[in-house]
Amino acid sequence: MIAVTIDGVVHEASSGERLIDVLNRAGINISQVCYHPQLGPIQTCDTCMVEMNGRLTRACATTVSAAMEISTKSEKAAAAQREAFGRILSNHVLYCTVCDNNNGNCTIHNTEKLLGMEHQPIPYHSKPYEEDHTNPFYRYDPQQCILCGRCVEACQDVQVNETLSINWEDPHPRVLWDGGSTIGESSCVSCGHCISVCPCNALMEKSMLGHAGFFTALPKTALSGMIDVVKGVEPETGYGAILKLSEAESHMRESRIRRTKTVCTYCGVGCSFNVWTKDRHILKVEPLDGPTNGISTCIKGKFGWDFVNSADRLTKPLIREGGKFREASWNEALDLVVRKFAETKAKNGPDSLAFVSSSKCTNEESYLMQKLSRAVIGTNNMDNCSRYCQAPATQGLFRTVGYGGDSGSIRDIENAGLVLIIGSNTAESHPVLATRVKRAHKLRHQKLIVADLREHEMAKRADLFFRPKPGTDIVWLSAVSRYLLDNGIADTKFLDQWVNGLVEYKKSLAPFTMEFASRTCGLSEDLLKNAARMIAEAKGVCVLWAMGVTQHSMGSDTSTAISNLLLITGNYMKTGSGAYPLRGHNNVQGASDHGAMPNFLPGYQSVDDPEVRSRFEANWKVQLPSTKGLDNHEMIEAIYEGKLKAMYLFGEEMSLVDSNANFVGDGLSKLDFFVVQDIFFSATCHFADVVLPASPSLEKEGTFTSTERRIQRLYQVFEPLEGSRPDWQIIQDIANRLGAKWQYQHPSEIYREVASLTPLFAGVTYERLEGFKSLQWPVAADGTDQPLLYTKGFAFPDGKARLFPLAHTDPTDQPNVEFDLHLNNGRLLEHFHEGNLTYRVEGIREKTPDTFVEVSPELAKQRGIQSGTWVQLTSRYGQVRVRALVTGRVHGKQLYMPMNSVESPVNRLTSSHTDAVTHTPAYKEASVHLRVLPEVGESPLPRINHRFGHPTPQHGVEVERKWKRPDYRVPGNGLVQIQTN
Repeated sequence: MIAVTIDGVVHEASSGERLIDVLNRAGINISQVCYHPQLGPIQTCDTCMVEMNGRLTRACATTVSAAMEISTKSEKAAAAQREAFGRILSNHVLYCTVCDNNNGNCTIHNTEKLLGMEHQPIPYHSKPYEEDHTNPFYRYDPQQCILCGRCVEACQDVQVNETLSINWEDPHPRVLWDGGSTIGESSCVSCGHCISVCPCNALMEKSMLGHAGFFTALPKTALSGMIDVVKGVEPETGYGAILKLSEAESHMRESRIRRTKTVCTYCGVGCSFNVWTKDRHILKVEPLDGPTNGISTCIKGKFGWDFVNSADRLTKPLIREGGKFREASWNEALDLVVRKFAETKAKNGPDSLAFVSSSKCTNEESYLMQKLSRAVIGTNNMDNCSRYCQAPATQGLFRTVGYGGDSGSIRDIENAGLVLIIGSNTAESHPVLATRVKRAHKLRHQKLIVADLREHEMAKRADLFFRPKPGTDIVWLSAVSRYLLDNGIADTKFLDQWVNGLVEYKKSLAPFTMEFASRTCGLSEDLLKNAARMIAEAKGVCVLWAMGVTQHSMGSDTSTAISNLLLITGNYMKTGSGAYPLRGHNNVQGASDHGAMPNFLPGYQSVDDPEVRSRFEANWKVQLPSTKGLDNHEMIEAIYEGKLKAMYLFGEEMSLVDSNANFVGDGLSKLDFFVVQDIFFSATCHFADVVLPASPSLEKEGTFTSTERRIQRLYQVFEPLEGSRPDWQIIQDIANRLGAKWQYQHPSEIYREVASLTPLFAGVTYERLEGFKSLQWPVAADGTDQPLLYTKGFAFPDGKARLFPLAHTDPTDQPNVEFDLHLNNGRLLEHFHEGNLTYRVEGIREKTPDTFVEVSPELAKQRGIQSGTWVQLTSRYGQVRVRALVTGRVHGKQLYMPMNSVESPVNRLTSSHTDAVTHTPAYKEASVHLRVLPEVGESPLPRINHRFGHPTPQHGVEVERKWKRPDYRVPGNGLVQIQTN
């Protein structure tokens, strides 16, 4: 720490800290229009001028040093600040009272008030540009744009989509998309970063326009007249009186605009933000303080919430009669459910029933579902959709390091010297996490290796990209491990101190020579050796993987091979290293954590451990089943075998997302009794006997656990839509009608019980999760959590990790003469899974209206296919009809089909083959025959889809170009010019 003197008062600061941050921490009010702490110094506005040792400097770009003397209020500094802000006002009309951005957080308004400028020193000058409304979610008004560059900085160096820039050399600079395109036809991915950091009303959500203010819905002619009145009285009254009027209107808004914190309900990254609402209208999503995302969102988190108010929400229970559904009262529906459950249990035993929890719903709801299954019905037939995706990754980590979760936080990934991505389209499946990797790669020269079948965005950015043959990742990973050991470049010190099983593991690597890996994977030995050297030489390696690894018949073994490689290279126990299996759903980690599994009670406590069971039995006052139950895959088999008679499923689209969908659907239709609980009448509801209307995350409270093991609270934004109920209340009602005596009044009471029974969450309380606070498990009783695991040892009794020997197995369902093409599948950025939520967002549907199959240019040429050609894909298990999209993202005989379709679901083509250990379906092992149909339609992706755009990469806003303009001069005199970041 060092001492600096600010306005005559001594303050402590860290050496090298930004002066602007010291000022803000000390509560010293100073204008700062372009500065944002999550963007760093941009240096375009000049309003943060201070006097340092007698000379002017920008506070945002100055780092403090010992004995520095700063004046923020000297005559010279104050004059420079006001001069700089006067220039800004020449680009902006102050009509705050009739502005939708007049909500107390407008930087321009607040800076005008701070500086007390009564008049505009430089007249406003109009710009020769129209507003751009071509994006479905937001608009840009160049007339109000102050050219601060925050949006450019966020796009270029935080989101790293690299779409925005400013044409500083133009006589009338403005923000550009792709160098001059309309927003709608640019590479903009509608992530919302630019809007979230805009300090005024130049960039605004369309959902705010005409809704936020009391006067803003007036016709444009009336608004223009009111603005002209303001301009007319300003010379006489000054801005002070005008601002008082706008502040009164702003305070009036507080009575009708609510700001409520929630956690995103889409992928597993765990973004959190405030949702602004007026009645049931969502004004906007405002990210700022989330521990994972800060200012960041993706298109779904920022704009994908229309489904909550969709007209086809379920609001009444439905009962099937005579092959049709009729509406019923809650009492009638629940009485039927309870009677059927009781009859089934009495006739066939408790194991004739099964329960499936939701990865979209809260930890508390998964906990109650497994408690209903075990304590009320008496069966361990309990699972969740981690069976479909992440169970193999969890198994690989259980085997080697002891905990089934990410080794650290996203911040630790940023700190890595090298990131290795395997089988993950990170930029589309986990977009906010991907921004951190892209930023570290761009700005900090982090190395990036990508192994994938497709050349997606992360592959294009990679320092090394290669395409192994499908299902062969375990081979090249094991060959690299052997190469490192054989050539003396493994971390032997780490292995000696922290790892068991090296001798047996070495023996298992005998088949995995570089020559064998090259032949099996279709990769050159030089490439594999280069990858091995890059990994060995890096200062910290993080491996990110997802369903391209786990959804194979050897998914558990490949995940194990990843962890083995990390142990061989000493890449655990420190920041910038470790294993990061990227969880696909917002709470798929939490559902498993809280016991929605056939073999584990909450906190991964085994159902066959008598000591564990006795603790739960004492609290629940029942005797619990002691043997492993059925998982999702086994449940379907048990239906066909006549063993499983009834099922209760909530918040899952099982008939579409389970593999071999035709087989699964036929199985569900054979159930004697099937209860589905959802917010929409999903495809799976068609098989149900009773459908119960539930509430989405915005209509309830609870907690989610993200891919980082981060537990966060979500708060109720809306009351449940009339007729629907939160899942935890429905489950409790069913349990009590079956004889339980649960009395939970709030989800916090449920979690209190969880913590009392589960050492992994012993210190988790709602008080410790208040607001934007979070905890990363394991959490000790005193509330101490572990953002970075294994800092003192591994999660085994002796504290040492375990290398796990592996063997190679060939993938299933391989191509042959008839089924000659390999079909890969996965996610799209815009949609989530089958699209039940995102297709109800008009703007997303506009940009990506339907699914498609990606076809390589060489295959398209060979078979006469163009974008828009209809094709029929036939596998050994089913067929779908879909339009082709010709793209270089795939090559050769590889096809790729997104999951986002109810009409043509890709899982009609996938098999019932699974990972041998976890029964996770081998979705990625599918072979198909392609038949070209005579119809040719439009391209399945419209021209307004971002994939047709042309980004313009640069480093930030490039403020030096502004400084070179002939009409630019530094405010005040004697500026110490600081080089831009």
